[in-house]
Amino acid sequence: MSKVQARQLVNGRRAGRRRLPWRSLRVIGILAVGATVAVFTAGGVSANPGPAREQAPTTCAAPVAGQPNGKQWPAEPGLAIDSNAGYTATLATTCGTVTIALDAARAPRTVNSFVFLAGEQYFDHTKCHRITTEGIYVLQCGDPTATGMGGPGYSFPDENLAGATYPAGTVAMANAGPATNGSQFFVVYRDSQLPPDYTPFGRVTAGMDVLTSIAAAGVKDRSGDGAPAVDVVLNSVVAVRN
Repeated sequence: MSKVQARQLVNGRRAGRRRLPWRSLRVIGILAVGATVAVFTAGGVSANPGPAREQAPTTCAAPVAGQPNGKQWPAEPGLAIDSNAGYTATLATTCGTVTIALDAARAPRTVNSFVFLAGEQYFDHTKCHRITTEGIYVLQCGDPTATGMGGPGYSFPDENLAGATYPAGTVAMANAGPATNGSQFFVVYRDSQLPPDYTPFGRVTAGMDVLTSIAAAGVKDRSGDGAPAVDVVLNSVVAVRN
């Protein structure tokens, strides 16, 4: 077992930690055991943009003034979205803008929570605390504490896991085990071989170049998994009905 895998086992046991393994310990070879894996098709992106390290590192701006509000709620918000409608989220980051089409039809509770938190400015001024440049290729965000331990005070069940895969452009929830979704999410910038344990709820429609450029800068401690070498702050996150 690698040092990264061993660290992930410890992290996974810590209360509140949003679990997203560097290499899943529940896979045999490369693909997870189980039924035939279907492609995530909310207009999903499947193209692999190639190794991020081959691209020039990004230059990111200073964040706008402000601090995460760190609001907490005792329970998941009531369903207020229309699961038959389309929703778009715009992530204005210090490194560029990323646009996401949210999949309300397949993940209504997840999209409802994301739209609610965005409307509460919960994500504003939060730092994306994790980048992986080996194995799973994701940027993880949504924690106001930037520690991997933060959340909105409530959790909700998984959705859209049957046949879930994680091609480049997928947006999915990080978690600490089954039915522990909160506010932390990740964006896949290169096709990833994760097991179907993380609710996919959207896809990137613009800004993949921003993500791959962030990844090209690498990890702050020069490992394959940790805080991004460049500070990636969500200046604002806005989610609207199309």
